[in-house]
Amino acid sequence: MLDLAKVLMLSSSRKNDEPYLYHAESMIKQHLTGITDVLFIPFAGVTVPWNDYTAKVQEALPDFNVSGIHHHTNARDAIASAQAVLVGGGNTFNLLNELYNQDLLLPIQQRVVKGMPYIGWSAGSNLCGLSIKTSNDMPIIQPLSFDTFGFIAAQINPHYSDYVAPHHNGETRDQRITEFCTLYPEVPVIGIREGSALLREGQKLTLMGQLDAVVFTGTQRKVVSAGSDMSVYL
Repeated sequence: MLDLAKVLMLSSSRKNDEPYLYHAESMIKQHLTGITDVLFIPFAGVTVPWNDYTAKVQEALPDFNVSGIHHHTNARDAIASAQAVLVGGGNTFNLLNELYNQDLLLPIQQRVVKGMPYIGWSAGSNLCGLSIKTSNDMPIIQPLSFDTFGFIAAQINPHYSDYVAPHHNGETRDQRITEFCTLYPEVPVIGIREGSALLREGQKLTLMGQLDAVVFTGTQRKVVSAGSDMSVYL
């Protein structure tokens, strides 16, 4: 079904203190070879106005014409004619809620199945897994469902870090993911670190970037090296 899929799932919009999307520029350009116009979905932006968010992405990607989906009279028509779709980070719950409210989840999925390139970062990458149950975000709004695109047969945890702050008594990221794995022991969770990405090209899934990833399944924790083939999670 997804033999033609081209999906780039960036962990974050920034790596360290580099400029916005700077670390991902080469991956984005390669993913969008031959494409000039991209449709941007800013719905994860809650405190940032969607116009400002779109302008920020345009500034970061000057080689492309970036159009905000909210500028189009008919969002479904915009998706139907888009050369590629970019979905930005922010609050995953707000993003998914808006996609459900506007009935846009299925139209995007159908275009990606037919080969339209998709790029997401942070919240936009969360949507590429089976659900948003492993998002780092607060559930500030309740979407119709937590179910998402399912471009890979696993959960995604963007911004993954195993750093433990001294004297911090809250749960670590690993502990939070372990809670999910306790309830859903058969569902893998892929933690991708900032600066890294997952790339789906048809029936191949690759870990991009220079950092390892961590896959949690049940009680198992597996470290995956940068550049590894992760197609087993398709």
